[in-house]
Amino acid sequence: MAVVAEAEVEEVTNRQVILKRYVSGCPTVDDMEVVAGAVRLAVPPGSPAVLVKNLYLSCDPYMRTRMTRHSEHSNFVPDYVPGKVLDNCSVCKVVVSGHPDFKPGDLLWGVTGWEEYSLIPNPMFCHRINHHEFPLSYYTGVLGVPGLTAYAGLFEVAKAKKGEHVFVSAAAGAVGQIVGQLAKLTGCYVVGSAGSDQKVNLLKTKFGFDDAFNYKKELDLNAALKRCFPDGIDVYFENVGGAMLDAVLRNMRHRGRVAVCGQVSQYNLERPDGVDLFQLVGKHIRMEGFLVSEYSGDYYRRFEEEMARYLEEGKVVCVEDVAEGIEAAPAALVGLFAGHNVGKQVVAVARE
Repeated sequence: MAVVAEAEVEEVTNRQVILKRYVSGCPTVDDMEVVAGAVRLAVPPGSPAVLVKNLYLSCDPYMRTRMTRHSEHSNFVPDYVPGKVLDNCSVCKVVVSGHPDFKPGDLLWGVTGWEEYSLIPNPMFCHRINHHEFPLSYYTGVLGVPGLTAYAGLFEVAKAKKGEHVFVSAAAGAVGQIVGQLAKLTGCYVVGSAGSDQKVNLLKTKFGFDDAFNYKKELDLNAALKRCFPDGIDVYFENVGGAMLDAVLRNMRHRGRVAVCGQVSQYNLERPDGVDLFQLVGKHIRMEGFLVSEYSGDYYRRFEEEMARYLEEGKVVCVEDVAEGIEAAPAALVGLFAGHNVGKQVVAVARE
């Protein structure tokens, strides 16, 4: 590798999204700030670091949980720090590399800062982008963490089987849309809930769900679920929590399974809603949380190839909601909690 003299190293502007303060209740755009920093286009001499240019940032509801200060060990990922750059999964391009496995121009996906350029000290958890026939942004969604979450949650945790009845909440989101399609490919009867008529129509016409309903229009969630599942639910892919989870448990079949992926309705509450967990006892329901980080390495590679095949064959489709420019990132994240996004929320920082 050529050594660049100190005086020759270029410095460029690096706009970054920082957390201004810890958040209580619903986050607002004012809780974040886009600031102009600077970055040197170099890596520390002798280090395995890579400097990358971020192309697409992933917007995910779980980021809200990191915007509140937690007591030790109470959150499964570290809290964000006021005054520091947010981070999450992204698609990026290598600009400078000190790592033998990566060279300038390589396209990767992994965790980076919410900024235009990121220095990754050790890129051991970065993944190469192997399928260039699809939009790069797919690696923030269907071919990245949301897709892997859907796949592992449905098949490894919930163990869905042909002929079973599957319910998916937040079904038009990044994870839910993939869960429903995979369940249909498995031969399940699939129903989803979403927060607008537009999204309900998308579930039934684009993603192939057997039925769907707008939970905001249902006065009685228990009655809505009984209407859609007169014989009960075998598998619930849980993304919402609160009243929806409570209603679902009352409609689960004997020995049903609940894969707990997220609980977006609870993230902005000071005190979470109560749920009648005694339903688990009489019906022998298994309810299990999981982290997608448990399914990496060879498991991810097998998933990637299978999902790429489904996409190529048109058996799985995905819908993205793309916000343009890093300045749009705070509003895009906040919009998740008002249901503004239709499909996987992505921020396009640069298009190579």
